[in-house]
Amino acid sequence: MSPTTFPIDVTTTPLTTLLPRSAQSHKGTYGRAIMIGGSKNMPGAIALAGLSCLRGGAGLVTLWTLREAQPVVACYSPLLMTRGFESWNGSEIVAELHDSAANCIAIGPGLGGGAEIDVLLATLQTELRQPLVIDADGLNALARTGTLSAPAGPRILTPHPGEFARLAGDDTLAGMATGEDADRIAAATTLARRDASGQTVVLLKGHRTVITDGQQYAVNSTGNPGMATAGAGDVLTGLITALVCQGLEPFAAARLGANLHGLAGDLAAERVGQVSLVATDLIENLPAAFHRQSIG
Repeated sequence: MSPTTFPIDVTTTPLTTLLPRSAQSHKGTYGRAIMIGGSKNMPGAIALAGLSCLRGGAGLVTLWTLREAQPVVACYSPLLMTRGFESWNGSEIVAELHDSAANCIAIGPGLGGGAEIDVLLATLQTELRQPLVIDADGLNALARTGTLSAPAGPRILTPHPGEFARLAGDDTLAGMATGEDADRIAAATTLARRDASGQTVVLLKGHRTVITDGQQYAVNSTGNPGMATAGAGDVLTGLITALVCQGLEPFAAARLGANLHGLAGDLAAERVGQVSLVATDLIENLPAAFHRQSIG
C-alpha cells in the first residue's frame, strides 16, 4: 500500500497536560513504577530510566535488576529503590508483578540478551495485564519471540529504526522507517496493527518521532541532533512510564513523553550546546520542560 494513501488520521486531540496536584495527595497518588533491566556491563541504563521516571512525576520507582548489578545500580541515587534477582525467571517475575501494586512496568534498558531474557519477554508480553513499556534489549527479545501480536495488556514500544527493523522482519517496512514522514507513519502504523486487539502503541524514534496506536498518529516536533547520545532512549522510557503511572492512556503518554523529552533536549542544548549534550542533561531539564509545556 502506498504510504500516501494509508488509511489513518492525524490526531486532532490537543497534547495532554497533567492536572495540577491536589494538596491532599501523597506519593501513592502518582503511581508506582517497576523498571526491569540493568546488567553487570550496563547498570547505568536502568538507573537513568529510573531517575527520569522520578523526574517525570511517578511517586515510587523500584528498579528490578540482577543481583550482580544491584550494588552499582543502587549507588546512582538514594531516591531509587532496588530489587535484586539471581536470574531472569519469567514465571517468577510475572507472578510477582501480578501481585504488585505497580501501575506501569518498563523493561529493556541495559537488560542484555540470551535465551532466558527471550522467555522473560514472551511471558511478560502474553501474560502481564498491567501496562508495559518495552525498549532497547526488551524490543530485541520481543522480536526474537514473535509475540508482538499477542499482548495481554496495554503495550508501548519505543524502537529506533534498527530495533524497528528487527521487530518488523520486513525489509520494505524497515526501509520506510528511515524515510520521509508519510513512510514512517505508514511503517509505524503497520507494526502497531499487527496487534489486532489494538492495545499496542508504537513510538518510532528519530527526527520527527512518530507515535501511533494504529488508528491515529502524531508526529513530534521537539528535539535536536544533540540528543543522539547514549542513554537518551532510557530517559524517554522512564518519562513515558511515569506518565502512565499518573493515569495517562498509552497513546497520550507516549505522545506527551516524546514532546517533553525533545523539549528537555532543546532546553539542554541552549545551555550546553548540541555537541556536549548528554543524557543526564535531559533529566536535569525535565522540570523546565514540564513548566514550559504547562504554560505554553
